Amino acid sequence: MLKVYNTLTRELEEFRPIQPPDVKMYVCGPTVYDYCHVGHARSYVCFDIIRRYLGYLGYRVIFVQNFTDVDDKIIARANETGLEPAVLADRFIAAFFEDMHKLNVKPADFYPRVTEHIPDIISVINALIASGYAYHSNGSVYFRVRKAGVTGKLSGQSLEQMKTLEVNEDKEEPWDFALWKRAKEGEIYWESPWGNGRPGWHIECSVMSMKYLGAGFDIHGGGMDLIFPHHECEIMQSEAYTQRQFVKYWLHNGFLTINKEKMSKSLGNFFTIREVLARYEPDVLRFFIAYAHYRSPIDFSDQALEEAKSALARLRGGYALLLEKLAKGGFGKDTLDVNRYKASFINAMNNDFNTREAIAVLFSLISDVYEKYNTLDLASLTTAWHFLDEVSEILGIRFEQKRHADEIVEFVLQMRDEARKRKDWATADRIRERLREMDIEIEDAQNGTKWKYV
Repeated sequence: MLKVYNTLTRELEEFRPIQPPDVKMYVCGPTVYDYCHVGHARSYVCFDIIRRYLGYLGYRVIFVQNFTDVDDKIIARANETGLEPAVLADRFIAAFFEDMHKLNVKPADFYPRVTEHIPDIISVINALIASGYAYHSNGSVYFRVRKAGVTGKLSGQSLEQMKTLEVNEDKEEPWDFALWKRAKEGEIYWESPWGNGRPGWHIECSVMSMKYLGAGFDIHGGGMDLIFPHHECEIMQSEAYTQRQFVKYWLHNGFLTINKEKMSKSLGNFFTIREVLARYEPDVLRFFIAYAHYRSPIDFSDQALEEAKSALARLRGGYALLLEKLAKGGFGKDTLDVNRYKASFINAMNNDFNTREAIAVLFSLISDVYEKYNTLDLASLTTAWHFLDEVSEILGIRFEQKRHADEIVEFVLQMRDEARKRKDWATADRIRERLREMDIEIEDAQNGTKWKYV
């Protein structure tokens, strides 16, 4: 039974989606004015693993991630570079996709952009004005926080704490926040019933998430830094608009720090994903992220990455050893209770996606494989290989090393040949299907099995 920590209730809860087997999931995406840093990687890899595990459990995940492609930071960067904001945003959206592909993050089902949803946003703002939850003032539109009633559902912030630092005489009360911002001279803008302007940050995510997932959906994810004010404001305006619960489960990943400080562009203490991947294999960065519970803070350093590199090498070594033994034959009679390890792995993941405990289970399994390498029977070796294959898919970490990929394919095909000689057609078919999933096509011929990448 899967349990998740819900920021909304501050409790570990049994996961029960609204309309199983569907799970509707929204994760806040980047503001595309620069390359993504490893703090972004932490969030996107964590939620990718959560998504993969939900799929492993049999759920059909509909995953949405937005791009904020108009924003003060984008406008400022466009002015610095002399590029149009749309051109700048397109450049960094393309870079985002390149980074995510390298990190083996599965593509979202939908990637809505703010600039493509302006009419939807205007429509929702109009409805909020009509119901008295928002008001037009001097070309901008603000949300009436006090009218929403309950505040601080996620963060526990009071009305006093919701005051903005900037005094704005256009607001009725200091804690009200912008749904539509009046255009400044020279800025990009859209026409609206209230004059030229652009959307506020919070309304963008509310509108785009509800457009693709409906008025109430299962999971909303993001970094802990988004709890207040962003997610807090999303809840208020969305529930004012729909008069129903916005999101059932709120999941937030912990910070990635450097020297115990949050890594961020605003602090200037960040490394881009590209800078890190120039020095380390993508799976090393992904393993570094996975080897911590998603809600725990992790400190970034070369030492931590080197430790992740060594740990991943040990797992890969055990995986390669299994394949080598299966290919060469000479099996013993000792058994290995792989199902016990599998149950422990699932128990760890069912405990709020505890990847650190889950990976510890893998190390225990690999230790047993190393210890009993020459005496394990065929069934144990095969079951262990299949289990590690499943784990590789859940974690999104490739256990086969690229430089040995061809040799590993040859090992696997030798194992398949042995299975065919034993008339173990189920294993032979399973290997064919697994290779096909890895974009490897095999053809059985009289002079042996041929294979190629497709």
